[in-house]
Amino acid sequence: MLTLVIVMILYVAGFVFLYGVIRVSVRHALEDLDARRAETLRPDPPQERPFVPQTFLAGK
Repeated sequence: MLTLVIVMILYVAGFVFLYGVIRVSVRHALEDLDARRAETLRPDPPQERPFVPQTFLAGK
């Protein structure tokens, strides 16, 4: 009986933990979207950034 109680507590705690992880990840994703939206709506011309840094295969 004690084992069943412990298993149920761990089961519920796992769902609470997963809910927290999903909530934090969604919050960070929404913050990233807001930052990108603000960057896009800026009147400055967009800065071109190279996909690969110039020093990627430089050897040093």
